[in-house]
Amino acid sequence: MNAYIQLTIGQLRLFARNRQVLMWTLFFPIFFMVMLGSFLGKGNPVSVSGHLIDLDHSTASAALVQALKSNVVLDLQDAPEIAPALEDLKQGDTQLVIVIPKGYGQKVEKVHGAPAAIKVYYDETNAAASQVGLQLISPIIDGIDKRLSGYMPKISLDAEAVQALKLSYIDFLVPGIVAMMIMSNNLNGVAGQIAAWRERGVLRRLQSTTLSASTFIAAQITARLLLNGAQAVIVLLIGSVFFGTRVNGSWLLLLGFIVLGTLTFMSIGFIIAGLAKTPESAGPIAGFVSFPMMFLGGVFFPIKNMPEFLQPIVKLLPISHLTTALRQVMNAGAGLMEVGWQALLLGGWLVVAFVIACFTFKWE
Repeated sequence: MNAYIQLTIGQLRLFARNRQVLMWTLFFPIFFMVMLGSFLGKGNPVSVSGHLIDLDHSTASAALVQALKSNVVLDLQDAPEIAPALEDLKQGDTQLVIVIPKGYGQKVEKVHGAPAAIKVYYDETNAAASQVGLQLISPIIDGIDKRLSGYMPKISLDAEAVQALKLSYIDFLVPGIVAMMIMSNNLNGVAGQIAAWRERGVLRRLQSTTLSASTFIAAQITARLLLNGAQAVIVLLIGSVFFGTRVNGSWLLLLGFIVLGTLTFMSIGFIIAGLAKTPESAGPIAGFVSFPMMFLGGVFFPIKNMPEFLQPIVKLLPISHLTTALRQVMNAGAGLMEVGWQALLLGGWLVVAFVIACFTFKWE
């Protein structure tokens, strides 16, 4: 036990002396969070822009113009002529051109006769925005049509609002950044440091003592656990102060997953350190393992948006369970029962990786 404590304190002192490593291991995830959060943090509100041309200038057409402009999603600007408006549409500057034809007011006042046709031009190369615009215009036109025709509805819609979580991209991103930091600092950091110590003969000198491999690994894990726990809290505080993120669930449960994730990725880092023959090879091996997980583990975008054939494989990765658990606790306020499956899978990765690390660990 005394050797374990001394090794832990010694490793913490090494961290404190290497201020450049401390700065970059903390600066890199914060830089990612600030950059992505600044551009995408509040999300991009849906908006469909277009030109609205009223060729009739009647009381009925004015009512229609007001109804269309009252929709907050439709960003419609008045245009005097069709040709310039269509040119903007062709250039991709707008998504819609709505034309109220001359004689619209007279046609809607007639009881019988052909209906007044509202012409809508849309950008077929931007199907998403165009379809949103058409779906918004259609019920507005339909409502005015029913009101003018005296239609009495037989079915009504009873809508009831439900309070839901109002989450932006930064709320999704911060837990992913914490998970990425835990993976990168522990997996890459452990592999490079242990391989360098082996090459310089530090491990050989430790081997001459009564120190066991499990004690050495446990001390390294404890020191890095304290360091990464503090770094994770700093990232969460920065996200809260500058972007308004918050932890809706238990801080204790959140810190528990930070600890579990740190232990898991450190154990995997020890496996890589045992397999790597030189420090030069440890970095590429760690990068080969961590880089795909960074983009496939749900750090920057949801796993459900990935191809379906890839999702079962991705869900086996430890970082996917760590990001899911952190998001559930932070954003949804989930308790231990809701994230119990993620805890079990991370625990399984930890046990298996630690056992393998003890067998693959080499002093020389």
